[in-house]
Amino acid sequence: MVRVISSQPRKQRKARYNAPHHMRGSLLHAPLSRELRERYKRRSIRVIKGDKVKVLRGEHTGTEGRVDNVNTKSLKIVIDGVSVKKADGSEVPRPVDPSNVVIIELNLEDKLREQKLGGE
Repeated sequence: MVRVISSQPRKQRKARYNAPHHMRGSLLHAPLSRELRERYKRRSIRVIKGDKVKVLRGEHTGTEGRVDNVNTKSLKIVIDGVSVKKADGSEVPRPVDPSNVVIIELNLEDKLREQKLGGE
């Protein structure tokens, strides 16, 4: 995690924007649902493509969908079914901050991820 001594919001934001690549993964963590939290004994985990999430904040509250894309540059995720209409009527995906979602189903195709979680 990027540690900043100052509590000033501008310095906190600057630390996030200028975080090195190897620290950006820690900024893409999302909380686990109660069931997953009990099963894996963890509060949060990094979001990856294929995880099923539920949006908790914003105009898309309650929407569930699979993660289509994880953008490490902007620290946002794109969820299937979360989009906004443009002026011409076409729909574009709406990036969401990982802190505003809860993971309800994990993508365990990656055996290393399953091993890290202490899979059953």
